[in-house]
Amino acid sequence: MNLALPSETIFHIIESTIKEYRKFAQKNISEKINDITIDQGLVLLFLNNHPELTQKEIAELVFKDNASMTRMINTMVQKKHLKRSMNPIDRRRYKIEITNKGKEVLETLPSIINYNRNSSLKGITKNELNQLEVILGKIRTNCTKT
Repeated sequence: MNLALPSETIFHIIESTIKEYRKFAQKNISEKINDITIDQGLVLLFLNNHPELTQKEIAELVFKDNASMTRMINTMVQKKHLKRSMNPIDRRRYKIEITNKGKEVLETLPSIINYNRNSSLKGITKNELNQLEVILGKIRTNCTKT
């Protein structure tokens, strides 16, 4: 059987690119904002734009399982970026709100994210980005077919 090594596949390139971007982005975030991760920043951004989101919905948006999301929210509550209270409409769920400290992070975060995105995509044309989106979309579709 002739099987390419994992490091010789497109999936390895995709994964290594994501890891390099995350390291690059986290470094830039950490230089300006103390004690916050990329994923915690994403949680703040999603909640800021959609305060009605449930923990499960946030987990799906940041590609985390429920247990990881619970740990992350617990950490963000301890760091005082989020406040968690009983949901008055559904007592089985929590209401998650951004605190003043979390709002301060949101004042700084967008410019860092813009810098990270622009720097990482430097030299890549809109046409190339569109092609990449189409190709990755096809791969994702192939993986979701049963």
